[in-house]
This record gives sequence, C-alpha cells and structure tokens, in this order.
Amino acid sequence: MLVHGWGGSFTTTWERSGFTALLADVDREVIGVDLLGHGTAPKPHEPAAYADLTERVFSAMPDQPIDAVGFSLGALTLLRAAIDQPHRFRRLVLAGIGQNVFTPDDDATRRIIEAIESGGSAADLDNPSRLFAQYAHQTGNDPIALAAIMKRAPSAAITDEQFARVTCPVLVAVGDRDFVLPADRLIEVLPDARLVTLRRTDHFATPESFDFIDATLEFLDVFIG
Repeated sequence: MLVHGWGGSFTTTWERSGFTALLADVDREVIGVDLLGHGTAPKPHEPAAYADLTERVFSAMPDQPIDAVGFSLGALTLLRAAIDQPHRFRRLVLAGIGQNVFTPDDDATRRIIEAIESGGSAADLDNPSRLFAQYAHQTGNDPIALAAIMKRAPSAAITDEQFARVTCPVLVAVGDRDFVLPADRLIEVLPDARLVTLRRTDHFATPESFDFIDATLEFLDVFIG
C-alpha cells in the first residue's frame, strides 16, 4: 500500500516517480490510496470531515497483513492506522515524519493556511509556506479542501503505550534537510524501528530520492534484477 503526503496523490507521488513501475517489475501488487481531500477522493470543505483519515486506508486494505509505505501526512495516517489495528500490517515505511509526531508546529500550520488562502502572495510568508501554497494550487488540487485539512482539530497525542502496539518492523526515512528532524524519539518509542537518513534531501524531495527508493525496496525485500 502506498499513501501520499499532503497536497499529493497516488498518481503524482508514486506513479510519476516510477516507484509503482519498480514494484510491478517484480510482481508486487500495489494498492494505491488517495486520502480524503486529495486526488480522486472526495474533497469536502469542512475541517471536521478530516477528523479520521485512516478510513480511506482501512477501506482499501485486504484481509491479509500488508506492507505499507507512507510519506508525510500519509506516514502519519499509516502510523495511526497501525496503532489502531496492528495485526493488519507486516512492515511499515514512514517517510518525512519525526519530531512533528510529538510536537506539532501550530505557528507553522497557521502560516501555511495563510499562504494557501492568499495564493502564496502574502508579503511576510516564509519559503516553506510558499511551497505548501504552490502544492495546494497545483492542477487537480482543491486549495479550500487542503486548507480544511490543516484546520481540522488536532488529534490526541499518541502515548508510549500506543506506540508499543506497532510491533511490525518499521523503517523511518527522513532527509537530512527535512524540517521534521530530529527523528530519534520516534525510533526510540517504536518497538522495532530503524532510521535511514537521506543525503541532501529536503522534505518535499523525499519520495523521489534515490536513497529513499533504494532503502525502501531493500527493507521490503524487493530485489530489482
């Protein structure tokens, strides 16, 4: 299962990068998920509609345990899903998450919402906020829906006991220039997790990083001949 990040989709994140083609070459079945508010999924404009993004994940899952790869919002969603129903996951790759799992940056979220709603034109916006605004306004995206995701009520903090439920092997992949760093605490609270640091990679470049692709395929026991 492949789950994209905020402002992306299964097609733009995983198909266009060629990642799905690599999996198809070795006969690995791919389950693509478009989270609510993205891609082909419905795009409600009410923040309350995005209270539980795991519903799209669970509705696409087969009965048997799966390997799952998620980036950013997709990684956060898969982590919540694995806490809720750990028996349904065989291995997890969580990319582009780290300290933000524990300490959300409310001020950064406010700036991103402002950037989206201004179309990236507000004079005092920082560069990351402008990048988020650019993603929100890409063809096929609904900026109002994407802003609504940012405005949803914060999820309850994940406790150590909940992290302990995720007993499957987990690979955490984070770029060395990603604003979600550090990821040490996430590695510490998951029972069977290891970290791979992606060289010269910022947050947005993570899914197309060769280091990320190589580490993920190796972790999933996918061998490209």
